[in-house]
Amino acid sequence: MIRPNATITALLLSAALVACAKKLPKELPPQPGDVGQQTTDNGAGDGTQVLPGSQADFIASVAADTIYFETDRYNVDAADGATLQSQAAWLARYPAKRIIVEGHADERGTRDYNLALGERRANAAKTYLVGLGVGAERIQTVSYGKERPVALGSDEASWARNRRAVTVTVQ
Repeated sequence: MIRPNATITALLLSAALVACAKKLPKELPPQPGDVGQQTTDNGAGDGTQVLPGSQADFIASVAADTIYFETDRYNVDAADGATLQSQAAWLARYPAKRIIVEGHADERGTRDYNLALGERRANAAKTYLVGLGVGAERIQTVSYGKERPVALGSDEASWARNRRAVTVTVQ
């Protein structure tokens, strides 16, 4: 047996649910990928043309934007020197261009030790570039220590990829 109050309560709840139900919009919003092309301009434009003097031009023109170091080392070896020479040649073509050299370390060691090691690596690359004729005022250095790894593993291959100095162009 159903009581009249229970029936009225059930009807009121049903009416409330129907009133709260969302109505579908007449027109759906655009997909997230279609909204405004919110990408950073790295000089690659639409992917078909590289702007001269841009970071994309730098990456395309130099041997590499990254040099790697041995464990607990910050010396620039012959292979790294060749990479930095290609960077210096590119910087000679764009004398108004400035760069930031980022120093990094692997996950081993304390935070303070890795920040200091990253700084020594960035400064070693800067000193090498200055020795090749790049103005010191055009080069800024920063150390990220172990805070920005490119490889997340805890093995020698990952650590080797994270012991690096990366050159980034500045607008």
